[in-house]
Amino acid sequence: MSPPALLDLAAVFVFALTGALVASRALLDLVGFLFVACLTAVGGGTVRDLLLDRAPVFWVQAPHFVLLASAAAVLVFFTAHFLESRYRVLLWLDAVALSVAVAAGVAATIGTGHGPVIVTLMGVITGCFGGLMRDVVCNEVPLVLKAGELYVTAAFAGAIAAQLAFTLTDMPWLPLAACMAVTFALRAGSIRLGWRLQAYKPRPPRHK
Repeated sequence: MSPPALLDLAAVFVFALTGALVASRALLDLVGFLFVACLTAVGGGTVRDLLLDRAPVFWVQAPHFVLLASAAAVLVFFTAHFLESRYRVLLWLDAVALSVAVAAGVAATIGTGHGPVIVTLMGVITGCFGGLMRDVVCNEVPLVLKAGELYVTAAFAGAIAAQLAFTLTDMPWLPLAACMAVTFALRAGSIRLGWRLQAYKPRPPRHK
């Protein structure tokens, strides 16, 4: 199995877990769990493939991605009540999923002939859009839009780190590992240490 396919597989599973955890917070039934988990799991990769005009979309070509996401949903449906803090687990699983998905987006795009700007954007889109869809559908404040959170910033930094590493080595896994490490480090710092960007603060107009 190729590196992009392996990364897609890992991202689908972990993102599906986060989708199911959000479904548990919304008190949905099993069908709701399946829907939200699958939407979260394949959302970012679907947008990426549509923008890159890749046909068929990765999970249509290989339906086992949807089956894996469904298995994750069922697992969480029967075990979520054992977790002391589902939101805390959600944050950390989402950080892992973001890291893997950004690398998957970079790996899927780097060999298509597109330049660094598109490679970076596809990494960010693959990492961010599934979680964004999850939170919007479940009426939660999207993690990707929380003021000051290092989320999209972490994804951008990881994608750029991967491309810099590709110029320094011929080992295909090393740049992807660098991408995951940088993305996760920044996201973990935001969760654990409170790293933030300065949010906009309105100021009163100056009167002459």
